[in-house]
Amino acid sequence: MTAGVDRGHPQAQAIRSDEDVVRVRQLVRTVAVAVRLSLVDQTKLVTAASELARNTLVYGGGGTAEVSMVDNGLRRGVRIVFADDGPGIADLDLALTDGYTTGGGLGLGLSGARRLVDEFDIDTGPERGTRITVTKWSR
Repeated sequence: MTAGVDRGHPQAQAIRSDEDVVRVRQLVRTVAVAVRLSLVDQTKLVTAASELARNTLVYGGGGTAEVSMVDNGLRRGVRIVFADDGPGIADLDLALTDGYTTGGGLGLGLSGARRLVDEFDIDTGPERGTRITVTKWSR
């Protein structure tokens, strides 16, 4: 197991600044290496995490990312939960439309981030913030 990675216990990272977005990327990469994701899958997961962390900061006003190792009995993976107390996503269908972006991120939008991971779940609503959970499994 990689130093600094606690199997089974989520590692939380506050997202309050651009530097925190970089810290989320680094934490995700560390955990992805520890569960032995391929380099391609590491890159996909870190890219999705970067987009979602940036969205948490820009649109949610900041929040947290919790990164954890998961195991379903057949394979290992990385699960990340992004949470904020922002205004929520007003039009989720539009936000999940391919090519839709409001600018400022990597241009992936939520639909691009969703394509980069194996599991994607979003819970959002007006004035109750947004919670996005993504999982990438080893192959």
